[in-house]
Amino acid sequence: MPDVHDLLIVGSGPAGLTAAVYAGRANLRPVVIEGIGAGGQLMLTTDVENFPGFPDGILGPELMMKFREQAERFGAEFVTADADRVDLSDAPFGVWIGQQEYRAHSMIVTTGASARMLGLPSEQRLLGHGVSTCATCDGFFFREKPIAVVGGGDSALEEAIFLTKFATTVTIIHRRDELRASKIMQDRALANPKIEFRWNTAVEQVVGNGAVEALQLRDTVTGVESELDVQGLFVAIGHDPNTALFKGQLDLDDNGYIVTEPSSTRTSVAGVFAAGDVQDHVYRQAITAAGSGCMAAIEVERWLGETRHAAAHS
Repeated sequence: MPDVHDLLIVGSGPAGLTAAVYAGRANLRPVVIEGIGAGGQLMLTTDVENFPGFPDGILGPELMMKFREQAERFGAEFVTADADRVDLSDAPFGVWIGQQEYRAHSMIVTTGASARMLGLPSEQRLLGHGVSTCATCDGFFFREKPIAVVGGGDSALEEAIFLTKFATTVTIIHRRDELRASKIMQDRALANPKIEFRWNTAVEQVVGNGAVEALQLRDTVTGVESELDVQGLFVAIGHDPNTALFKGQLDLDDNGYIVTEPSSTRTSVAGVFAAGDVQDHVYRQAITAAGSGCMAAIEVERWLGETRHAAAHS
């Protein structure tokens, strides 16, 4: 049997690293399985201007390095690899990386969510340079610029309406001729003078060298190609929580997000907690993820204290 740690944290975005800071300061010596894509979605962001404490903004990767250094300072240990398998059937809980096994009395899951992308090489190349997956994070950078939003659900229309505060025009590009969004969101978007629609349209390529300059579009009915001059592209076709490891072990909602108790980070398994975008499909911000990471670490500390007290007096 390997050494049993007090706490394993799986994931290393703002939620996981904040949990590591708090757990480290509580002397729980957390082990963070940070993954190959360490740092979460902020590693794909250039300027972060809405994280408190950085009035001049900060680069996403730099902010995550600061989080990580702080966690290390308080004794967090990092494993830079992806977890292959977990066992939450009984404590101590297990995590495997290849043949290497880690065990702990408690666990915090902070594996985040991944934005669905269009799958274009040009989109990937310009991510963070005009291509974004978060209007509330990046809308501010597109003042007085024409931009486009891809998608047809509530989140796409919400993002488009929010972006009209900054952009000269917002063009919603949708593959079909009708939206999936709720009636109230459709009415708002259709009534907004800054929003235009391109129906039955797919993005074939993002044009630009170092920054977005235009989109190459294709009509899904006629096949006719056209070009749309924009300086930003917001991809709003949904997110997928990174919960494949936990299927069948933790309660997940219909969209695959980990279910936590109200006003808590407790999951369906006692001793396992979840924080950040893996259980939050509403806010999806670095600051809310960090806040829930703090909550999880405090709950872990209390839970460990209570279970040890109960064991000592049983």
